Amino acid sequence: MTPRPIAALLSSPAFGIVARALLTFIFWGAGLDKLFNFGGALALFEFFGVKPALFFVPLAIFVLLGGSAMVIANRMAWLGFGMLAVFTALTIPIAHPFWTMQGEQRLFEFHVVVEHISLIGGLMIGAILCWRLEREARPIARA
Repeated sequence: MTPRPIAALLSSPAFGIVARALLTFIFWGAGLDKLFNFGGALALFEFFGVKPALFFVPLAIFVLLGGSAMVIANRMAWLGFGMLAVFTALTIPIAHPFWTMQGEQRLFEFHVVVEHISLIGGLMIGAILCWRLEREARPIARA
C-alpha cells in the first residue's frame, strides 16, 4: 500500500510536468543553446564531421525542442521519447567514439556512452508507459 502523501504526489499533474521537464532538461537545454548560439552549433557539428551542418543543426534543434515539448506536454509523448532516444543513440558514434581513443580520454568517453545508454533505457521506459496510458485512455476499436 502506497502511503497517502506519496500517492498524492505521484498522482499530481504538476508533479508529472515537473518530472518530465527535469527528465528532458538535458535535451531542451541543449536545444536552446544551439538555437541561441547557432554559429557555435554549426562549428560543433562541423568539428564532428556532421555535414551539411546548415541542414543538421536546425534538425537537431527541432528534435531536441520538439521532442522535449511533446514529453513535457504529454502529447504523443511516446514519439517525443523516441525522438530523444534516437538522437541520443546517434551521438554515441558521432561525438563519443571511445573505441577510437586511448588512455583517460577513452575511459571518459566510455563513461559518457554508458550514461547515454542508461538514459536511452529510461527514455524507452517513458515511451512504453506513455503509449500504454494513451492506449488505455482510447481503446483500439476492434472490427
